[in-house]
Amino acid sequence: MKKTEEILAKYSDRSELIDILEEIQESFGYISEENMRKIEQTLKIPLVDIYGVATFYSAFKLKPSGKHIIRVCKGTACHVKKADLIQSRIEELLGIKGGETTKDKKFTLELVNCIGACAKAPNIMIDDEVFGELTKEKIDKILKEVKRV
Repeated sequence: MKKTEEILAKYSDRSELIDILEEIQESFGYISEENMRKIEQTLKIPLVDIYGVATFYSAFKLKPSGKHIIRVCKGTACHVKKADLIQSRIEELLGIKGGETTKDKKFTLELVNCIGACAKAPNIMIDDEVFGELTKEKIDKILKEVKRV
Protein backbone atom coordinates (compact mmCIF):
# COMPACT_ATOMS: atom_id res chain seq x y z
CA MET A 1 0.00 0.00 0.00
CA LYS A 2 1.39 3.36 -1.00
CA LYS A 3 1.26 6.29 1.36
CA THR A 4 -0.78 9.32 0.37
CA GLU A 5 2.33 11.49 0.30
CA GLU A 6 4.01 9.12 -2.18
CA ILE A 7 0.97 9.27 -4.44
CA LEU A 8 0.67 13.05 -4.28
CA ALA A 9 4.39 13.53 -5.00
CA LYS A 10 3.76 12.29 -8.56
CA TYR A 11 1.16 14.95 -9.33
CA SER A 12 1.31 18.72 -9.63
CA ASP A 13 -1.91 19.89 -11.25
CA ARG A 14 -5.61 19.92 -10.39
CA SER A 15 -6.38 18.48 -13.84
CA GLU A 16 -4.97 15.20 -12.50
CA LEU A 17 -7.52 14.98 -9.65
CA ILE A 18 -9.33 11.92 -11.02
CA ASP A 19 -6.02 10.09 -11.43
CA ILE A 20 -5.08 11.00 -7.86
CA LEU A 21 -8.42 9.81 -6.48
CA GLU A 22 -8.19 6.57 -8.45
CA GLU A 23 -4.72 5.86 -7.12
CA ILE A 24 -5.68 6.67 -3.54
CA GLN A 25 -8.73 4.42 -3.77
CA GLU A 26 -6.65 1.63 -5.29
CA SER A 27 -4.16 1.91 -2.45
CA PHE A 28 -6.56 2.33 0.49
CA GLY A 29 -9.78 0.76 -0.83
CA TYR A 30 -11.67 4.05 -0.48
CA ILE A 31 -11.13 7.82 -0.34
CA SER A 32 -11.09 9.08 3.24
CA GLU A 33 -11.74 12.64 4.37
CA GLU A 34 -8.18 12.68 5.68
CA ASN A 35 -6.83 11.87 2.21
CA MET A 36 -9.06 14.50 0.62
CA ARG A 37 -7.64 17.06 3.06
CA LYS A 38 -4.08 16.02 2.13
CA ILE A 39 -4.94 16.56 -1.55
CA GLU A 40 -6.39 19.96 -0.64
CA GLN A 41 -3.25 21.00 1.24
CA THR A 42 -0.77 19.64 -1.27
CA LEU A 43 -2.34 20.72 -4.55
CA LYS A 44 -4.35 23.70 -3.25
CA ILE A 45 -7.60 22.28 -4.59
CA PRO A 46 -10.62 23.33 -2.52
CA LEU A 47 -12.04 20.46 -0.48
CA VAL A 48 -15.49 21.10 -1.93
CA ASP A 49 -14.12 20.49 -5.45
CA ILE A 50 -12.42 17.25 -4.39
CA TYR A 51 -15.58 16.06 -2.66
CA GLY A 52 -17.66 17.06 -5.70
CA VAL A 53 -15.57 14.90 -8.02
CA ALA A 54 -15.41 11.99 -5.55
CA THR A 55 -19.20 11.95 -5.16
CA PHE A 56 -20.03 12.55 -8.83
CA TYR A 57 -18.39 9.36 -10.04
CA SER A 58 -20.06 6.23 -8.67
CA ALA A 59 -16.80 4.28 -8.92
CA PHE A 60 -15.36 6.25 -6.00
CA LYS A 61 -16.09 5.04 -2.48
CA LEU A 62 -15.99 7.35 0.53
CA LYS A 63 -16.35 4.58 3.10
CA PRO A 64 -14.38 1.36 3.46
CA SER A 65 -15.99 -1.67 1.85
CA GLY A 66 -16.33 -5.16 3.25
CA LYS A 67 -14.11 -8.06 2.30
CA HIS A 68 -16.83 -9.25 -0.10
CA ILE A 69 -18.88 -6.94 -2.29
CA ILE A 70 -22.37 -8.20 -3.09
CA ARG A 71 -23.99 -6.39 -6.00
CA VAL A 72 -27.72 -6.85 -6.54
CA CYS A 73 -28.82 -6.17 -10.11
CA LYS A 74 -31.73 -3.74 -10.27
CA GLY A 75 -31.97 -3.72 -14.08
CA THR A 76 -35.26 -4.22 -15.91
CA ALA A 77 -34.97 -7.99 -16.44
CA CYS A 78 -33.99 -8.56 -12.81
CA HIS A 79 -36.70 -6.20 -11.58
CA VAL A 80 -39.35 -8.12 -13.53
CA LYS A 81 -38.02 -11.40 -12.10
CA LYS A 82 -38.41 -10.11 -8.51
CA ALA A 83 -34.91 -8.89 -7.67
CA ASP A 84 -36.49 -6.97 -4.80
CA LEU A 85 -37.19 -10.30 -3.05
CA ILE A 86 -33.56 -11.33 -3.53
CA GLN A 87 -32.40 -7.99 -2.15
CA SER A 88 -34.73 -8.31 0.85
CA ARG A 89 -33.45 -11.79 1.62
CA ILE A 90 -29.80 -10.68 1.49
CA GLU A 91 -30.59 -7.69 3.71
CA GLU A 92 -32.35 -10.00 6.17
CA LEU A 93 -29.49 -12.52 6.26
CA LEU A 94 -26.75 -9.91 6.62
CA GLY A 95 -28.62 -7.37 8.76
CA ILE A 96 -27.79 -4.46 6.44
CA LYS A 97 -29.49 -2.39 3.74
CA GLY A 98 -28.24 -1.51 0.26
CA GLY A 99 -25.16 0.70 0.45
CA GLU A 100 -24.18 -0.58 3.90
CA THR A 101 -21.38 -2.77 5.23
CA THR A 102 -21.71 -5.40 7.94
CA LYS A 103 -20.24 -4.52 11.33
CA ASP A 104 -17.62 -7.24 10.95
CA LYS A 105 -16.57 -5.65 7.61
CA LYS A 106 -17.09 -8.94 5.81
CA PHE A 107 -19.84 -7.81 3.38
CA THR A 108 -20.88 -4.65 1.57
CA LEU A 109 -24.23 -4.65 -0.24
CA GLU A 110 -24.45 -2.52 -3.38
CA LEU A 111 -27.45 -1.99 -5.64
CA VAL A 112 -26.41 -1.66 -9.29
CA ASN A 113 -28.22 -0.75 -12.48
CA CYS A 114 -27.17 -3.82 -14.45
CA ILE A 115 -24.76 -6.72 -14.16
CA GLY A 116 -25.11 -7.67 -17.82
CA ALA A 117 -26.44 -11.20 -17.38
CA CYS A 118 -30.08 -10.47 -18.16
CA ALA A 119 -30.83 -13.94 -19.54
CA LYS A 120 -30.23 -15.40 -16.08
CA ALA A 121 -32.26 -12.83 -14.11
CA PRO A 122 -32.48 -12.19 -11.24
CA ASN A 123 -28.74 -11.86 -10.65
CA ILE A 124 -26.24 -10.90 -8.03
CA MET A 125 -22.50 -10.59 -8.23
CA ILE A 126 -20.26 -11.47 -5.30
CA ASP A 127 -16.81 -10.04 -5.86
CA ASP A 128 -16.19 -11.09 -9.50
CA GLU A 129 -18.59 -14.04 -9.69
CA VAL A 130 -22.11 -13.78 -11.12
CA PHE A 131 -24.95 -15.88 -9.70
CA GLY A 132 -28.16 -16.08 -11.73
CA GLU A 133 -31.66 -17.52 -11.78
CA LEU A 134 -31.83 -16.83 -8.07
CA THR A 135 -34.39 -17.82 -5.50
CA LYS A 136 -34.45 -17.21 -1.76
CA GLU A 137 -33.23 -20.78 -1.26
CA LYS A 138 -30.29 -20.29 -3.63
CA ILE A 139 -29.37 -17.04 -1.84
CA ASP A 140 -29.35 -18.87 1.51
CA LYS A 141 -27.01 -21.52 0.12
CA ILE A 142 -24.70 -19.02 -1.63
CA LEU A 143 -24.33 -16.76 1.41
CA LYS A 144 -23.77 -19.73 3.71
CA GLU A 145 -20.91 -20.81 1.46
CA VAL A 146 -19.39 -17.31 1.16
CA LYS A 147 -19.59 -16.77 4.93
CA ARG A 148 -17.28 -19.77 5.35
CA VAL A 149 -14.56 -18.14 3.25
